[in-house]
Amino acid sequence: MARTKNYDLICIGGGSAGFNAARLAASLGKRAAVIDGAKELGGLCILKGCMPSKTLLYSAEILHHARHAAQFGLRVRGAEADMRAVHARKKRIIGEFAGYRQRALHSGKFDLHRAFARFVDPHTVELSTGVRLRGEFFLVGTGSKISVPPVPGLAQAKFWTSDDVLDLDFLPKSVLVLGGGIVACELAQFLNRLGTKVTLVQRSRNILRDHSEAASTVVQRAFVDEGIELFAGTQIEAITRDHRGATVRFQHDGKIVTRRAAHLFNALGREPNTGGLGLESAGVRTRSDGRIVINRWQQTSAPHIYAAGDCSGPAEIVHVAIQQAELAVRHAFGVEGAKPVDYSLLLNVVFTDPQLATVGRLESELQEKGVRYLAASYPFGDHGKSILMEAKYGYVKVLAEPKRGRLLGAEIVGRDASELIHCFAVAMARRGTVFDLLRAPWYHPTLAEILTYPLEEIADQIRARR
Repeated sequence: MARTKNYDLICIGGGSAGFNAARLAASLGKRAAVIDGAKELGGLCILKGCMPSKTLLYSAEILHHARHAAQFGLRVRGAEADMRAVHARKKRIIGEFAGYRQRALHSGKFDLHRAFARFVDPHTVELSTGVRLRGEFFLVGTGSKISVPPVPGLAQAKFWTSDDVLDLDFLPKSVLVLGGGIVACELAQFLNRLGTKVTLVQRSRNILRDHSEAASTVVQRAFVDEGIELFAGTQIEAITRDHRGATVRFQHDGKIVTRRAAHLFNALGREPNTGGLGLESAGVRTRSDGRIVINRWQQTSAPHIYAAGDCSGPAEIVHVAIQQAELAVRHAFGVEGAKPVDYSLLLNVVFTDPQLATVGRLESELQEKGVRYLAASYPFGDHGKSILMEAKYGYVKVLAEPKRGRLLGAEIVGRDASELIHCFAVAMARRGTVFDLLRAPWYHPTLAEILTYPLEEIADQIRARR
């Protein structure tokens, strides 16, 4: 019988959390290992998430501008998508990202085990190869997987997932999109801009329900203006499929509506990928949805086992997963100065057009907690640079505490919101005020200049109070 290998840290999952935890542990002189049995190494973000989706969204954005060049006084004839070329470009770019990560995983700084793992006791995992590994500490970073909720007929229907949409090398004639979250919205607009007839069916009253109603309404209006058929506030009664495609029957505004399409895209969400890990054998508690319960140090109910990323939450965002994983390593090995992740600085971005980005607290959170604040907003449709760019959807909103004007949160819906939001993020990380930001020069005419208008309004409110 083979001797059990011993490690200071074992990371289950080689995505953003597991890789960065092992990298940091190795730099601290610890013996670390990564276990990953996926067919291809790289993690969700690189292979089937952030990077391929944004690569494709940018191609669709270029096509959209070409097809609407007339509003800028330009004539661009015959602009269309060459899906094989779009697909090939995506594969090449993602291949480069994945190759870099794979080389890092094989660097020899830590051991890599190409297998799946299951706990057999609190300090031991057994691999699908039969090998057993023993660890002083563990980091579970197994990510998430596509969810198939109990919608009538969905499980029996042949549907696409985001994996399938991201790997298309042809232009589908029509697609029914189920869901109104980030993945559903980004990829619905991608398909629509390429030339697919898209119908989006959302259960909640608004798409992007984790954001403010005002923000989601702006994106929803842009979708409808672009030609997406959108139904929000629905209840699906049945999904059927035949040789011609899929049919969805649902309730909407008190009526029964039926829509057909050649393809069905299930974008109803993801769930923690924690099944089969044997967490019960290690004393690790999970919630009813499979999410691992953690404390502010990323520790599970078994203190030597940590979790990070999508499998534990609270946010399914890459930079958060990395922060959590590195915190876990520092806490496990007693690195001085380790601090819990500060979720008051949480950044969130939706890469639709217009983009939607937030940092810090949402206005609804402040209201629920009874926190006093000042708010001001300014529309893109009244701003010089956005007007000349024909980027008139959306607004900038700033939230600040009423006495000194310290920034509490910001929300941007509009062109390049994903880039502009970092102006607020940096200031908030330094506990800056509206006055601090207004001390900086803001060049005219730029998109960034729009941020100064709500800042000035709040500054005036504070001065008037004094």
